[in-house]
Amino acid sequence: MKHQAIRVGIIGVHPDKGWATTAHIPALQQLPQYRITAVSHHDLATAQAAAKRFDVPHAFGSAAELAAHPEVDLVVVTVKVPRHAALVGQAVDAGKAVFSEWPLGTSLAEAQAMRDRARAAGVATSIGLQTRAAPAFAHARQLVKDGYVGQVLSASMIGSGIIWGEAMNEAYAYTLDPATGAAMLNVPFAHSIDGSGCRRWRRIAPRWNQG
Repeated sequence: MKHQAIRVGIIGVHPDKGWATTAHIPALQQLPQYRITAVSHHDLATAQAAAKRFDVPHAFGSAAELAAHPEVDLVVVTVKVPRHAALVGQAVDAGKAVFSEWPLGTSLAEAQAMRDRARAAGVATSIGLQTRAAPAFAHARQLVKDGYVGQVLSASMIGSGIIWGEAMNEAYAYTLDPATGAAMLNVPFAHSIDGSGCRRWRRIAPRWNQG
């Protein structure tokens, strides 16, 4: 029996830039079990331009309209962290499954509140901690598990600043404020430590409802 594709609505889509355009849409377009049916942007013209570029049937000027649409089964939140709580809440209240980019919230309390709201509504949820699926991380984890490097007593992690270098584009200036939940510790470090498979981290990190 052929299963119907999951219909996806993506919040925060620009036709030329952004994480949705560079990562989510190309990936979803390669997966036959998903079909992108709607996109939204706070500027309707931008949403319409994105829908035209990616051949998506519906474009909305608000996330609430997207979440409420009957041809959306899964809502993907791809905007800045401070807006996650409100947008995830709209999707949950509409009874839709939710995929949110990491970080989930600006604080532990905010993340826990979203988790509890989703659990109470009984909707499936997930967070984009994609590093754990990266081939390099998976290979390194397997080497450690197999004893290839012996007993690991300590480890050091060194990474580039990515956008946090000597100079920064004005568009990313908000990441310098810890209150936004999108600083270097929240994003690249958290992705990396999650991908490492650290058991202690997984015990203390806030977990969202896995549906």
